Amino acid sequence: MHSSKLLPLSVVIVTQNEEKNIREALHSIRDASEIIVIDAFSTDRTADICREYTDKIHQKEWQGYALQKRSGIELATQKWVFILDSDERFTEALWNEITEVINLNQQYNGYYVPRKNFFLGKWIRHGGWWPDHTLRLFLKDKALMEERKVHEKVVVNGKAGYLRNHLEHYTYRTVSDYMKKMETYSTLSAEEMRAQGKSSGPAKMILHPVSTFFKMYFFRLGFMDGLHGLALAVLYSTYTFLKYLKLWEALSGKR
Repeated sequence: MHSSKLLPLSVVIVTQNEEKNIREALHSIRDASEIIVIDAFSTDRTADICREYTDKIHQKEWQGYALQKRSGIELATQKWVFILDSDERFTEALWNEITEVINLNQQYNGYYVPRKNFFLGKWIRHGGWWPDHTLRLFLKDKALMEERKVHEKVVVNGKAGYLRNHLEHYTYRTVSDYMKKMETYSTLSAEEMRAQGKSSGPAKMILHPVSTFFKMYFFRLGFMDGLHGLALAVLYSTYTFLKYLKLWEALSGKR
């Protein structure tokens, strides 16, 4: 059980129609002294569920993952901030470790957290999915949210350490979940690549997806996760193909 004393930590969560996920995420960080929700005008019960755990719910038109999270960080009143996604859960061990870090830390301005990623209900241990370190815990005045359309990340000024205990990440509960997110992320990735001046064509549409499959399935031992590992390697290859196809489409339209 969590301590009866609130942990001096601001947890920022960005939401948009997450009623299936949000309660478990909020319950896992219920003893944080501050929970800040940036909600993009959800049309389901997301906001109602959030109100059971916090009164700090700020509705903001969707401006992309990075800007939504950045607005939540700016509102944080605690020294330490943690970014949590709606489909993630704190474990008891992680909570206890972060409590120690906040109370005793003298060395690092931020911490990477390992994530235990689940796909179709199975913990994926290979294919580059474990330990999947991501920087989530940081001192507010020593970090910034890098502005990108996709795969946004926190950049810390100074040294960053690594926590031992993991977050649980329940990503892609169904194949349809993945397909929906793939549509969004491939479009954003294509837009970002276009802004960076990257090109596309038949060679890239063939070689990059094939490379993605071989890297995940063979080099990173995805085959050891059985059919789940095969499915992920194929799906990520399809995503890679789509983003280069959409980049080609955008560049062709421009011409």
